[in-house]
Amino acid sequence: MAPRKRPRRAEVDTDRLKGSNEPSHGGQTSVSNRLRPLHIFSFLFVVVFFLAVSIAFYWSSPSHRIAMVPVLSVQERGLVKSDVVYREILDENARVPLNRSFRYFSNPVLAYITPWNSRGYEVAKEFTSKFTHLSPVWYELKSQGKKLFLDGRHNVDMAWMLELKKSRNALVLPRVVLEAFPADLLLKKKQWSKATDIILKECKELEYDGIVLESWSRWAHYGVLHDPDMRRMALEFIKHVGLALHSLNSIRNSSHHLELIYVIPAPRSQNLAEYDFGPQDLHQIADVVDGFSLMTYDFSGPQNPGPVAPLSWIHSSLQLLLGADNQDGPPRHASKIFLGINLYGSDFVVTGGSGMEAIIGRDYLSKLEMHRAVLRWDEKSAEHFFIYSQHNLQRAVFYPTLKSISVRLDAARSWGAGLSLWEIGQDHIYGRR
Repeated sequence: MAPRKRPRRAEVDTDRLKGSNEPSHGGQTSVSNRLRPLHIFSFLFVVVFFLAVSIAFYWSSPSHRIAMVPVLSVQERGLVKSDVVYREILDENARVPLNRSFRYFSNPVLAYITPWNSRGYEVAKEFTSKFTHLSPVWYELKSQGKKLFLDGRHNVDMAWMLELKKSRNALVLPRVVLEAFPADLLLKKKQWSKATDIILKECKELEYDGIVLESWSRWAHYGVLHDPDMRRMALEFIKHVGLALHSLNSIRNSSHHLELIYVIPAPRSQNLAEYDFGPQDLHQIADVVDGFSLMTYDFSGPQNPGPVAPLSWIHSSLQLLLGADNQDGPPRHASKIFLGINLYGSDFVVTGGSGMEAIIGRDYLSKLEMHRAVLRWDEKSAEHFFIYSQHNLQRAVFYPTLKSISVRLDAARSWGAGLSLWEIGQDHIYGRR
């Protein structure tokens, strides 16, 4: 539609000006007096125009919009609910908060970033203030004969590191996976020193704030945790690394020592297996470990399709590790737990076969739209899922929603725990406020 033409301003009535009865000088009408009404009109027009422009600029400025126009939270907008419909997710998934620095969750938050997902780096820069710890998945400590070496520096993104240093908000602790053969590493204390020296050297040179160390699952795979002496040596090695890191101060923050966060799998049941990381293990090393990244996800698998991280399992894992029901406040060491939150989902075959695939945000959105999904809320697990059919197979998709994440944040708060997010950048959690 063509824009309407503005009406022309009415012409000034010059005859009315000519008929002025004001006195004249020297028998002639004063030009200044004759034009005074026009001057007043012009002056008023300029003033009104200036005020209009000023008001328009004031109301349109970003700072004023943020200050005067309330930004409703997802709770206030009614998006955190069990009866969510797929169209809401499709419409809301790209929304991001105007306030990118305020933290609604006050406990520590660890976010993992992987080199195969570049979006994670962007999210970390854009929302740095919302995280306390950032862990890029870069390194493996490997062995070749008696030689230990750190593989992964080729993954390091120095430009990204420099951007983060400008904000000085979140600590950067790259993940280091111990892939060295455990018998060679754990039984020889000279290897302990070599391993810690390699780690400390990398922290100094690249100015890290510490590391996230992962080894327990690999040690369980090798079977070394079944032997009491090997288990004791494994825990002593972790303490050795922690003390070595604590002996150095962060280059970015000279008043703070380098940190060690240790990755631990969640117990599968209340009856601890020999390879499970249990409460005695936690208490033995808690004084020299700054945090524990608890992997409370991947509960279900191809042979037992279901929720990714049932809420009852989360609570039972915390209760087992911390040894309290948290009725009288957070138990000891609860503040060191980073409760694992999955930002991915699972697509299971439930009838007609077996199988599972991990899905990320774009996959989830595609499946929602393609199948016009009817989401169901499972009260027991506190997760949303939907069922669809494809190639004569019935499949079930579990993926985190605002409701499921909100419930888990409440659980972490009730225990006094933090969060560990695997991994940022792959999610599409809609209406993020």
